[in-house]
Amino acid sequence: MHTPTPADGFAWVTGASSGIGEHVALALAAEGWTVLASARRADALAAVAAKAKGPGRIIPWPVDVTDLEAVRARMGQAVEAQGPMALAILNAGTYKPDGAKGLDAERFGQTVGVNLMGTVNCLDALLPGMIGRGKGHIVIVASVAGYRGLPRSLSYGATKAALINMAESLKMDVERYGLKTQLVCPGFIKTPLTDKNDFPMPFLMPVEKAAARMVAGLKSNRFQITFPRRFTLLLQLLRRFPDALYFMLAKRTVR
Repeated sequence: MHTPTPADGFAWVTGASSGIGEHVALALAAEGWTVLASARRADALAAVAAKAKGPGRIIPWPVDVTDLEAVRARMGQAVEAQGPMALAILNAGTYKPDGAKGLDAERFGQTVGVNLMGTVNCLDALLPGMIGRGKGHIVIVASVAGYRGLPRSLSYGATKAALINMAESLKMDVERYGLKTQLVCPGFIKTPLTDKNDFPMPFLMPVEKAAARMVAGLKSNRFQITFPRRFTLLLQLLRRFPDALYFMLAKRTVR
């Protein structure tokens, strides 16, 4: 599949106000991309844009991905102002620890709204244009938390598992139109989101290094991009374990 370059159009990065999204946007701008950086907070996006070092640039493009009509409207404005979208990195996400005790359906739904439906809303807005041109690159950011169930991750893990499945289905569907699809499954990355965690995070990776790995992976023909490799390979292996063995190891790890 064709891998777009800055000459093909602009890049769109959601969840770009902090963490991996911020550093991926900065890395793309350094490679010459015009990057539309999206999140809800306009002030945070402006701060990210001020850090950009050419030859590209970052344009703050605030939008709430959970608002379908707003996403559609902003996409239309973006294409009108910047031309075709060549690269979409759908990275917006949130994590709220949850478990059986105190399970709250409304809180669960908020995670689904951002992580899963937020990505679906973006696809709704961008796919017609990319399919119409027969060109484009879609990147869905999930997590290794979607490989198997993990403690304190009822809603987060469920949404990430759904994203993995959706990305696999999407790849097979859109290849016929000339579009490239990739899936990113990070392990533990040091970001404001993981700073809130009160449990051990094996192989915690600096966010700058994670963003560099991700941007390098976009140029490859690999469907799935994972990092840090030792940790993600271990979790991929655990996917093949019998259920009884997996649950035993997972419970021991948590304790």
